[in-house]
Amino acid sequence: MPAEVTDATFADEVLTSEVPVLVDFWAPWCPPCLKLNPILEALAEEYGDRLRFVKLNSDDNPRTTLAYHVQSMPTLAVFRKGEVIGRLVGMRAKFTLRNELDEILSSSS
Repeated sequence: MPAEVTDATFADEVLTSEVPVLVDFWAPWCPPCLKLNPILEALAEEYGDRLRFVKLNSDDNPRTTLAYHVQSMPTLAVFRKGEVIGRLVGMRAKFTLRNELDEILSSSS
């Protein structure tokens, strides 16, 4: 299950991570965000130690949301060594999301 991060924990949990991290920028009022939850949970299990999954409630953590120019929900940003290496906006099917994540991870290794 993806861990929750906040403005206060973002740097330690995401930017300094030894493994790539997918950050789910979401909001409780966003229906596509809620539909994406079970897909992200399943993919987190599939990827195991290759990709860490975390969630950031954009309403409660505006500093990080603004810093990464998140304007639409859900936004998924993949970080490696403190840098955004991929960004996906909107709801996706599990198969599509897995393919896009594989491409992001392989093209920027």
